[in-house]
Amino acid sequence: MPEWLPWAAAVLLAVAAGWAWSSWRDRPAPPSRPAGRNRPPRRTDRPTRPPRPRDRRATTRTPRPGEIWWAEVPYADGTGSKVRPCLVLRADRRGADVLKITSQDKSDRDDHVRIPTRGWDADADHDSFVDLGTTIRVDADAFGNRAGTCDPALWRRLQSHP
Repeated sequence: MPEWLPWAAAVLLAVAAGWAWSSWRDRPAPPSRPAGRNRPPRRTDRPTRPPRPRDRRATTRTPRPGEIWWAEVPYADGTGSKVRPCLVLRADRRGADVLKITSQDKSDRDDHVRIPTRGWDADADHDSFVDLGTTIRVDADAFGNRAGTCDPALWRRLQSHP
């Protein structure tokens, strides 16, 4: 056996390993998908991108009463905010008064009302709940994408609520 053969095999193996590593490193990243039901990630300290609009016109419109929007909603204690769905009660050019919508089961509470979710969140596997406890003011630039409209029966009920 020639004495250069082991060296040639080692060089060939090193070249193949380098090529494999380079190919693996440069592979396209898998598409990211948020955990849960295609909801935007929770915001802690920096802005997040709201979900892609279903309707291109949604990004140029302003919120109107009875509509459901994805917006950067501030926490009650003022420590930050979170991108979440919200129901618009009143709106003007500076912003809107909204009610938060949560997917957590709040059926045992008097300050939350069930809201059908299928009309505005196709990936939802259960209804959500509107928090009647606090109306929150959201600036106009915090609204991301229009998700849909509130169920008409629920909207009439909410309008008669104090």
